[in-house]
Amino acid sequence: MKFDDMGVLFDELAAAGGDTLVHLDRPFDLDGDRPATTEWTMPGLARLVAQTAAALAAAGAGPGDRVAIVKANHWDYDLIACAAVRIGAVPVKLSGELSATALRTLLDRCAPRLLVTDLALLDRTRADGLTADDDLTTAARTTVVLDRDGELPPGVVRLDDLRGHPAPGPHRRHDDTPLVVVHTSGTTGVPKLVCHTTRTLVHQLARFETLPLPRLGVRRGDSLFNASAYAHGRTFCWTAVAPVLGPRHISISTGDHPERADLLLRAHPPTIVEALPARYVRLRPLTRRLDHPFRDVRTYISTYDAVHPPVIRAFLDASARRGALWMQGWGQSETGPLTFAFHTRRSLVRGTGPGGGAVKDAVTVRDLGRPVPFKTRLKAVDPDTFRPVPPGVPGLILCRTRAVAPDYLGESGRWAAKRHGDWWNTGDIGEITRDGRVLLLDREVDHSPALSCLRTEDILEERLPTALECLVLARPDDRPLPVVVTEDGTLDPEEWKRAVHDLPDLADPAVLTWGRVPRTGTGKVRRTALLEQLTGRADTCGTGRWT
Repeated sequence: MKFDDMGVLFDELAAAGGDTLVHLDRPFDLDGDRPATTEWTMPGLARLVAQTAAALAAAGAGPGDRVAIVKANHWDYDLIACAAVRIGAVPVKLSGELSATALRTLLDRCAPRLLVTDLALLDRTRADGLTADDDLTTAARTTVVLDRDGELPPGVVRLDDLRGHPAPGPHRRHDDTPLVVVHTSGTTGVPKLVCHTTRTLVHQLARFETLPLPRLGVRRGDSLFNASAYAHGRTFCWTAVAPVLGPRHISISTGDHPERADLLLRAHPPTIVEALPARYVRLRPLTRRLDHPFRDVRTYISTYDAVHPPVIRAFLDASARRGALWMQGWGQSETGPLTFAFHTRRSLVRGTGPGGGAVKDAVTVRDLGRPVPFKTRLKAVDPDTFRPVPPGVPGLILCRTRAVAPDYLGESGRWAAKRHGDWWNTGDIGEITRDGRVLLLDREVDHSPALSCLRTEDILEERLPTALECLVLARPDDRPLPVVVTEDGTLDPEEWKRAVHDLPDLADPAVLTWGRVPRTGTGKVRRTALLEQLTGRADTCGTGRWT
C-alpha cells in the first residue's frame, strides 16, 4: 500500500493489520462517546475519521470547499483534517492560540464553507473585542462546535447532532491540487496561509521520513512521544508518517503542564521524543528526577526553532542509551525541513568562556547542519544585490527544493516577492561554510550588525543556570535589550554581571516569568510584540521585507 491518500490513511492502516496503540493525555475533543477514551487503535481511528467525514458532509462541506479548523490543542486537528480530505474538501488548520483579529483575518482570506471550532474559543474571541459583525461564526456559511454541552450561539450546530449519517466514499484528488492549508508561526504579525498539495507534503516530505535511516528510523517496538502544536503543518506530515512506520505505542501530549506529561511518559516510556522547543524547556525539570521517564530515549527530535545547549544537554544526559542523539531540523512551513543537525553528549561539552566551550556551544547549536541530501540546495546572498557571498560571509539564505508549497492563500503577491527564479527566500541571515554547513545568525527582521542575537542567547543560557530562557532584542538606535525568563521573575545582579562581562554592550536586562512573554501557538517568542511590550516601540534593525 502507498499510504498517500490522507483521507483513507487509517482505513489502510487498519486493513494492513496495524497494531499501533495511541495513548492520549486527555480524550479527543472530537470523541462523541461517553465516557470518552484515551486509548485508540488503528481501526478505531479509521471509524472516527469516517464518522467525522460523514458529519462534515452533512453540514454541507464537499469537494473543493474549505473547512477551517480552530480549537483547543489536540491531535484530533489532524483527524478532522483527514476527514475533510476524505470528502474532497481542503482543511485549513488554524491555531486557537492566535489573537481574535488574526483569526478573523485568516478566516476572511480562506473563506471557508465550514468552520469547526469549540465554544470556549468563540467565547474567548468575543471577549477579545470582536463585534457581532466580526464574530468568527460569520466568516463561514456553517459553524460546527465539538462541545456536547453548553448554550449554542444562533446558527451554530453541534457535531453530535450531525453524527449517524452514512460515510461518503473517499474522494480522490490530483496530486497538484490543494491538499491542506496550514499557517506559519506568526512571530512578526498575522501568519501566512501556506497551501500544500499531495505532491509537496506527502510525496516530497512524508515519504522521505519513512526511509529506513540508520539510528533514526522508527522500529516496530518503539514508543513515540509527541508534544506539539497540532494546528501546524508539521503534525499533518507527522501523521502521514508515524503510524505508517508501525511503532508499538504513540503517546500524544497536548498541554504545557509537566506533571500531566509525566504521567503519560511513565505509563509508556518513550524511545523517540518529538516536541516543540518550548515544550522541551517546560519538560526539562522532569530530567532532574531520579526516577525520570527518559532513560530509554534513543532519539530526540526538535523542529520549529533552535533549542539552547543546556536544554539539549539535560535531555541527552537523561538517557541511559550510550548513543543517544538529538536531531535538530531547520526548515519552514513553506518548505519542510531544509537541513538536519545532530548533537551528542560529546558535541555539547560544557565550557566556561569565549574561545572555550560556551562560545563553541553557541556556534554548534546554531550550526544547522547540511542540506537534506538529494532534496535541498542552499546559498547565501547579499540582501541588497542578491549576488552570492563567499563562504563564511553572512548573507540571506535562499533554498531550492521540490517540497516548496505553491502559494500563500490570499497573498499571492507576497508569495511572489519571496521567489527568485527557482529559489525561495527563507528570510534568515546566516553563513554557509566551505564544507556546506549552515550557521544561523538571526531572522533578517531581527538581525543586528553588532552581534548575532541567537548566538548571544546561547551564551547567556549557558552562563545563567536559573534562566528558563534568554532573549536578545536588537534595536536600531539603542543597545540590544536582553530578556531573561526565570521561574519567579527575579535574577541575581551579580550573576548577571558575571554572565555579560566579556560580551558586546547590552542594556540592563528585563526579567520576566514565562507567562509574561508573548508567544505563538508553537511556543516561539513573538519578538516584535515583546519589544513593544517592554519599550513601547516595535521598530527593528532589519527591513522585514521577507517575513
